[in-house]
Amino acid sequence: MKKLWGLSDEGYRDFKRAVRAVVISNFCLFLPFIVIVQTIVTLLKPLMDGASGGVVLDSRRLWILLALGLIAAVLYFFAYRREYRKTYTTAYSESEKIRLEVAERIRRLPLSFFNNKDLSELTTNMMADCTNVEHVMSHVSPILFGGIITDVAVCALLAVYDWRMALALFAALPLALGLIFGSRKLQAFFGERHVQAKLAVSDQVQEYLEGIKVVKAFGLSGEKSQALQRALRTMMKEAIKFEGFTGIFVVLAMMILQVGIGLVVLTGVSLLTGGSLGVIPFLTFILISAKIYSPLVVIFTLLPEFFYFLISAKRMQQVRREPVMEGDEKAVIDNYHIELRNVSFAYHEGEDVIKNISLAIPQGGVTALVGPSGSGKSTLSRLIARFWDVREGEILIGGKNIAGIDPETLMRYMSFVFQDVVLFNDTVKNNIRIGKEGAKDEEVYAAAEMARCDGFIRELPQGYDTVIGENGSTLSGGERQRISIARALLKNAPIVLLDEATASLDPENETLIQEAISELVKNRTVIVIAHRLRTVVGADKIAVLDQGRLVEEGSGEELLAKAGLFARLYRIQQESLGWTAAR
Repeated sequence: MKKLWGLSDEGYRDFKRAVRAVVISNFCLFLPFIVIVQTIVTLLKPLMDGASGGVVLDSRRLWILLALGLIAAVLYFFAYRREYRKTYTTAYSESEKIRLEVAERIRRLPLSFFNNKDLSELTTNMMADCTNVEHVMSHVSPILFGGIITDVAVCALLAVYDWRMALALFAALPLALGLIFGSRKLQAFFGERHVQAKLAVSDQVQEYLEGIKVVKAFGLSGEKSQALQRALRTMMKEAIKFEGFTGIFVVLAMMILQVGIGLVVLTGVSLLTGGSLGVIPFLTFILISAKIYSPLVVIFTLLPEFFYFLISAKRMQQVRREPVMEGDEKAVIDNYHIELRNVSFAYHEGEDVIKNISLAIPQGGVTALVGPSGSGKSTLSRLIARFWDVREGEILIGGKNIAGIDPETLMRYMSFVFQDVVLFNDTVKNNIRIGKEGAKDEEVYAAAEMARCDGFIRELPQGYDTVIGENGSTLSGGERQRISIARALLKNAPIVLLDEATASLDPENETLIQEAISELVKNRTVIVIAHRLRTVVGADKIAVLDQGRLVEEGSGEELLAKAGLFARLYRIQQESLGWTAAR
């Protein structure tokens, strides 16, 4: 159980305590039943012994049984309260730990993992699968295993009392269990299809909501909603199939189990007429058979549910088995010269997008990566940040191979400003503070001023304490970009990577952002990715990429004089500046 559900040591101990609490609660629940059986026996005794005469009802015994019944009820109350605390409270606490552990695991995975996974599947891992584990730990496993232990113990006690009647009572149990376990593969097949159908619905819902602007703009509401409707109908059909087939086997197993009652009656009557069983033991077993099957029915109902949730457990195990990027956590970099030696990289095997690149990026200088779309500029910058590991070659920073440095340690030396800014549904202050955990308010304000965003922030309703919505939805693109630069300024890392930081901005915002970037790049090793070649023509060094290869490098003047790819792209952009929307 510990390995299957990914429980911590404390969580596994809590699980065993929960099972013990369920067993104690089940036995406490049997106590009132035993009192009732004894009460019935006491009431019937005068009738059974009436032939001898002079037998009266034992009222003193009845009062004692009444007192024992009340004590049994109180014991059950406290036992159930303990069961609730050990089962539900600890399960929810452990579920929180599992969610955080899965989130931390996902955070440490390389980006290659995310290339093969979509957001809805990862969301399902963190939310739905963890919720399923929580449900199993609180509502299924303790009750299931506690019930099994209780029934085995009761079976042993009844066998001591009269093994013949106990055998008749549980004779149908192996056949019923065989039916449940024998149909497990079929249950797993339909369960997996049901899970995949739910994932497909999550994908369609997310795609529909993310693309709602396009859907409305091009009048695709009906067409796009049809895909969502098909996914929902498929999920409904798979749910009906899964529930239907599972229900059939559960109901059949319960019907087979109920045969045991008939066997108890037939066996008891046979033994009673043969004189080897008394009336009281016979009636006791009849009453017990009615009681003992209730927890067995619960077990039969929970087993398919347990098997279904194994799918979630296996999905979470797959995430846990994914290799994380590791390295020296104590590595120290004191030189920020970057060197790429014969670097090759592929997202998919056999399809290199970076091909044997060797490039030196000098410390304290500005190096621009330029080239046509799809030439590998962004990929190369992310390899330098070790978002992925290279397939061949090596990348050195300060003479140290980054493949041997822990990614989080490496990140301390780098700041990023991307074209697609990611902001959180939090205050402006906390979004900037992401650059430096625990930064004082004064440091946040100073970074905002250097990033040219202090002015518009103070005009917001609550200033720096204004919540800016999901991904900064209440801000303009230029404002979001400047907050991203403020983060990088606050981090104060010696290496800065700028990926299309001024693309798709109006002239006013572009000017402000260029001023902010000028503050950011002072005395740092800077790598710039830009399509607007005029913005990087003055860089210390320009590396020109084409189809994953380094085809040119040098200063802007040198590359323009060569009349190569850089000069051709620069000339095309200069010519496009004269284009207008006039007829």
